[in-house]
Amino acid sequence: MSSMIAVTTTELDERQREPLLHNPRSLSNEEEEEITNTPSTSSSNASPPPTQRLLSLDVFRGLTVALMILVDDAGGAFPCINHSPWFGVTLADFVMPFFLFVVGVSISLVFKKVSSKPMATKKVMQRTIKLFLLGLLLQGGYFHGRHNLTYGVDVGKIRWMGVLQRISIGYLFAAMSEIWLVDSITVDSPMAFVKKYYIQWMVAFLFCTFYMCLLYGLYVPDWEFEVPSTNLFEHEFGTKIVNCGVRGSLEPPCNAVGLIDRFFLGEHHLYQHPVYRRTKHCSVNSPDYGPLPPNSPGWCLAPFDPEGILSSLMAAITCFLGLQFGHILVHFKGHMQRLCLWSVCSFIILITGYVFELLGVPLCKPLYTLSYMCITAGASGLALTIIFYIVDVKHFRKPTMILQWMGMNALIIYALAACDLFPAAIQGFYWGSPENNLVDDTESLFQVMLHSKKWGTLVFVIVEILFWGLVAGFLHLKGIYVRL
Repeated sequence: MSSMIAVTTTELDERQREPLLHNPRSLSNEEEEEITNTPSTSSSNASPPPTQRLLSLDVFRGLTVALMILVDDAGGAFPCINHSPWFGVTLADFVMPFFLFVVGVSISLVFKKVSSKPMATKKVMQRTIKLFLLGLLLQGGYFHGRHNLTYGVDVGKIRWMGVLQRISIGYLFAAMSEIWLVDSITVDSPMAFVKKYYIQWMVAFLFCTFYMCLLYGLYVPDWEFEVPSTNLFEHEFGTKIVNCGVRGSLEPPCNAVGLIDRFFLGEHHLYQHPVYRRTKHCSVNSPDYGPLPPNSPGWCLAPFDPEGILSSLMAAITCFLGLQFGHILVHFKGHMQRLCLWSVCSFIILITGYVFELLGVPLCKPLYTLSYMCITAGASGLALTIIFYIVDVKHFRKPTMILQWMGMNALIIYALAACDLFPAAIQGFYWGSPENNLVDDTESLFQVMLHSKKWGTLVFVIVEILFWGLVAGFLHLKGIYVRL
């Protein structure tokens, strides 16, 4: 990681043009002045002076990182905030769309003016590859996380997809469309706005159509997988056959998303602990993990990747929608204009998602269904609208300072906290036995003090988030930002 850290102040201007996930600021001083300045004819909608930065994106990104830590570390104690076992949405199911949406908004600002399309394309490709490889390192199986003082991965079973890999795919599609599919006309009317970006909208529509055609039209035959002899459920190991022979199923064993991943990636390279193991079919403690119920179906032990190929294609549409919100930020200078347009667009997207659900397209994060995409993207737009109003319009910034710091160094906090690199490293120093370490003992202390295991865990996670906020604040104070 040290090779990715730059501390010299002379590089700050370059950082300010980087995408949101990769550096603390998304705008240079010149771009910031143009975007945050409101014409002097507006009195009630006046924007802050040019020296004020657009901080709502940092706060939104920091909030997303904090939510990721919360649901990952406290989701076991509170299954209601953990990922939905299959259909439906919970708090955890909004984290990934929030990330993708903010990336899309950032791209519209970074590539507002492209002097050289080939050079911009080269930088996008380089950053995509770096982000994908970092995700492969963090989530490919090399690091084993908390409670496991080992590392290393069988390359024959490395997991190819993951959170950062999905973000890299969304970033690639959205950035390339912003570089190559935008008309160079000046936006001076609503019609000019449509003419400038209509090709992007057509591409997004084609992506959605392609996804829906495969999801409902692809035939899923019977398939088999290997249950390892080391499975934790004392289930009979060996080859298991999953009977499908259907088309258009969205259930865990027989959907087109899993079929495509098994064909292109191979079952050994998929996530081996899928979320549907918390369904009532696969867990007596549903919606939490637990022992297999009697006569549970064999597919309960089958692998499935929640960040697979086809679902990542639909996830890229969330980046496209964030891109359009960023276009509003660029071309409309009045704060109230932006707030009104964002609110209207967010509610339209939300209503569209509910309509799709009523038409029979269920909310499902592992499949990233069209209804799920619309509802989470609409919620992302509303969240950005509220944060923008609080932080950049009303200037209530002190209460959000910790989230702003976390957003400025989201990448390093994600790697160290959300991917458990730091807790696992601390657990490596123990006394007597590996269970006696600073991390576990601190969590146990809170549980004893509150006489509750789950509430003690929640307090521990809140303290953990505050800790990383202060670490991010220290890095910001020293001018240290981690980027790819």
